[in-house]
Amino acid sequence: MTSKDFLKYKILSVLLILCSVDNCAQSTFPLNGAANPEHPYYAFTSCILHLDANTTLTNATLLIRDGKVEEASEKVQIPPGAIVVNLRGKHIYPSFIELYSDYGMPEAKLSPRIPGPPQTESTIKGAYGWNQAVRPETDASKVFLNQDAKADELRKMGFGMVLTGPKDGIIRGTGALVTLNTQKRENENILKEQAGTFFSFSKGTSTQDYPSSLMGSIALIRQTYYDAQAYLSAKDGIYREKNISLEAFNQTLALPAIFEVSNKLNALRAAKIGKEFNIKYIIKGAGDEYQRLAEIENTFSRFIIPLNFPEPYDVQDPYNAELVTLAQMKHWEMAPANPAFLQDNFIPFAITSSELKDKSKFIKNLQKAVRYGLNEKNALKTLTSIPADMLGLSDQIGALKKGMLANFLITSKSIFEEGVVIYENWIAGTPYRFEDPQLPDLRGQYELGFYQLKFKVEMSGEPAKLNGTIFLRDTVKTKMEIGMKDGFLTMYYYSDSSRVERFDFLYSESNAILKGRAQLSDGTWADATLSRTGDMPDKKNEPGKKSNVEVGQIYYPFVSYGKPEKKENLIQKYKNRCGAILIKKATIWTNEKEGIIAENDVYIVDGKIVRIAPNIDAEKNAFAKIIDGHGKHLTAGIIDEHSHIAISEGVNEGSQASSAEVRIGDVVNSEDINIYRQLSGGVTTAHLLHGSANPIGGQTQLIKLRWGLAPESLKYEKWDGFIKFALGENVKQSNWGDFQNHRFPQTRMGVEQLYMDYFIRAKEYSEKWNEFNSGKNKGAAPRRDLELDALSEILAGQRSITCHSYMQSEILMLLHVADSLHFKVNTFTHILEGYKVADALKAHGSAASTFSDWWAYKMEVMDAIPYNAALLDKMGIVTSINSDDAEMGRRLNQEAAKSIKYGGLTEEEALKLCTLNPAKMLHIDDKVGSVKVGKVADLVLWTDNPLSVQAKVDKTIIDGIIFFDADSDFLLREDILKERSRLIAKMLKEKQNGSPLQMPTRRRPHLDHCDSMNGDFEETDY
Repeated sequence: MTSKDFLKYKILSVLLILCSVDNCAQSTFPLNGAANPEHPYYAFTSCILHLDANTTLTNATLLIRDGKVEEASEKVQIPPGAIVVNLRGKHIYPSFIELYSDYGMPEAKLSPRIPGPPQTESTIKGAYGWNQAVRPETDASKVFLNQDAKADELRKMGFGMVLTGPKDGIIRGTGALVTLNTQKRENENILKEQAGTFFSFSKGTSTQDYPSSLMGSIALIRQTYYDAQAYLSAKDGIYREKNISLEAFNQTLALPAIFEVSNKLNALRAAKIGKEFNIKYIIKGAGDEYQRLAEIENTFSRFIIPLNFPEPYDVQDPYNAELVTLAQMKHWEMAPANPAFLQDNFIPFAITSSELKDKSKFIKNLQKAVRYGLNEKNALKTLTSIPADMLGLSDQIGALKKGMLANFLITSKSIFEEGVVIYENWIAGTPYRFEDPQLPDLRGQYELGFYQLKFKVEMSGEPAKLNGTIFLRDTVKTKMEIGMKDGFLTMYYYSDSSRVERFDFLYSESNAILKGRAQLSDGTWADATLSRTGDMPDKKNEPGKKSNVEVGQIYYPFVSYGKPEKKENLIQKYKNRCGAILIKKATIWTNEKEGIIAENDVYIVDGKIVRIAPNIDAEKNAFAKIIDGHGKHLTAGIIDEHSHIAISEGVNEGSQASSAEVRIGDVVNSEDINIYRQLSGGVTTAHLLHGSANPIGGQTQLIKLRWGLAPESLKYEKWDGFIKFALGENVKQSNWGDFQNHRFPQTRMGVEQLYMDYFIRAKEYSEKWNEFNSGKNKGAAPRRDLELDALSEILAGQRSITCHSYMQSEILMLLHVADSLHFKVNTFTHILEGYKVADALKAHGSAASTFSDWWAYKMEVMDAIPYNAALLDKMGIVTSINSDDAEMGRRLNQEAAKSIKYGGLTEEEALKLCTLNPAKMLHIDDKVGSVKVGKVADLVLWTDNPLSVQAKVDKTIIDGIIFFDADSDFLLREDILKERSRLIAKMLKEKQNGSPLQMPTRRRPHLDHCDSMNGDFEETDY
């Protein structure tokens, strides 16, 4: 290009901007000045045109007018008077679509909380809903404002439009689809004012106490759906409450719903809520979806995933290295492959830049995802056609076809090739220039010749900001300054501290040899040539070619002691339960009338015990796995009636006196290392309880410790539901602080009144539903109340109570309430004064689950004695020993053994305290709790008498599958050390290469128990 051509193009560019602004002006706004009636065509010729991810044209022309595509093909008849831009082999792509942005939204600020009583109700004035984290009435289009700096940041990444919306609260309101054309007014930029709705599990800036846990957030979402249904179906005059929030919620149900989650398990939880209400959420994930691929795939959900790949940790200091978990190390290595894993498993997804702190890394991270296996066509789809399809606007955006919006990028080469430059981003026909597309890409290796001398020259960097190096001799090189202006390439370097060698060339992209003049340091002139010899060898990156990168193996679960199994094997391992195990010559503690039998065999087929006898012929069972039990003891698996392991983000929803609506089953954490630790202590089943923050707590969940499987696969099948109640100091907030005197009840007698009130309400609620279901009530259905649903199930005998308790007086109080209202308290847990009320417990039919010797940790346990379990057991009360503590859960066999010393129980009676008896109180003794033909094979093989402190677990078997093996455990420990060493070495290499690093942070170990007011903690995984 000559200097004259270059100047002409500069003038043309300015005219393009002025014309595009004028042509798109809204007629409803007054015009200050002369109108410009012209509607010119713009033709971009000689380009590589990507119409969409599947269609690429070479030497093509893109013709646009009035912000729309007029034609895009290799044979375009350019209209007379069209403004023609010759791109000379540059690429044109559809501009990207960002589906998760807060661009143009007001900042959500958390108001400082003034010390005082808890906030139980919303402070938002008006006829809105009761919870200020639920705000579906928020409409992004009504508060949207252009933001020049943020728009420019997004445009430079390649985005032309964004779905922007509120990012504060649980039910957040609606988002608007807007362009990033800040030369237009806001009303012109909004393409669709209600393009989607937003959800999350985080209450954001809400200062209201409820919800205070993840399970509370889930319950709030679930209840909002039911309230909206009731609001919609109620007849005039029946539903008297005006509720703007519910009206808005109902009006936006048909919109695409985007649910933000913080990890892969929360993605599964969101999808489960959606399935319950027939909503297909688009899940905005966290980038760790690959860690639970089978379950993610089975949600049949679409995803929006970030490209915020973690930086390597600084592990130079071995003490710092110890702070980094294996899961964190592996995620650093594997996160860039997350898009490829989703692609290979046919999980549809779009890509978002929303999580990137440094937005300049977006294109580089996109290219990194391609190097890690993401197909280039699929990568382009994730940013164009897929987001357009998710919005239901595939006919208008996401491609460059006739009639579609003229949003496109002009790039120096393939967007997936290293060193690509985005020259311009055209948005609705308005150009935004970052680099001059007429500048040729001169990066590469050259031979500089003058006066019979030849020198090697390298040019790198960006096309408009080249960095040069000249090699004066094989081992001597020096920096060259390079300038490009008005069609001329100028190069110079200092041959010593004062003398300059200068070269000027008229550049052209079509010429392999540039000719020009050299001005030497002595002032003389000479002819010079610059001949291209090749690309920069370390920068060459062929589009479409996958790099050979080390991705690593997925562990199930994705923590230490997880196993690198194929997802297919993992699913079949539990579903089929096929196979057989023959345990030979073990001492069997049956927990049945046979008692303890020595030197016997147990034969297991498909998860069931099918035979117990001496000398079962191994040859006839050749297909079975043979386990030598000689000198070892076989017992039923340990069952922990009171556990708080494997619960995500809070064991208490303690913000209200009753949280019967929340479900531990919603927040089971399959990745908790305590599952594996307790398997090593012989635990096969754990009853996961809500905490004791309120008189009526949440619904509990019984799980089997199927290490490696996902949350839903841990749940005990066809199990009677339970709920946690609590008595004592915690529920009346005795030790919660000076401001915790607001919530009813504040006294023990208030606790009794609360139970009476709630059960009377539940009875009335049940009667209303019975009338409606029988047809007696012809009106609208009663409002579905999840809290009263649970209490109604108790009255109907469909849900059992396990109650946190200590003192005699309160135990008798609840028994009296239960007898008065005709329901049963199934279990009193802890019950440290149970020995005082054993007769009342027996008369009512309650079981007792207690500690062996915990006491003196607060006033209401001062009368506890270690004889409690034995005294209750001898009274004929079904009695068990529980843990309430992740550490104690690993040695419940030893806790049960203490009742031999304190109370004189036999060994068999003591073992039943942690096996058969908890099975009875949990209503599962027909399946587990003893070693009996026909029962499920939940078994533990011990190295010694199971009540001895010398006993160790050799194998823990659940459903006939070995989930813990002492021999395998040693191998796992070795594998963990090898894997950590490999990853540490890899991170150290990254540090040597100058990669930015993140510093490890110290984790705060925390094990939940009944008194835990929250469950947000980090636990080491090794």
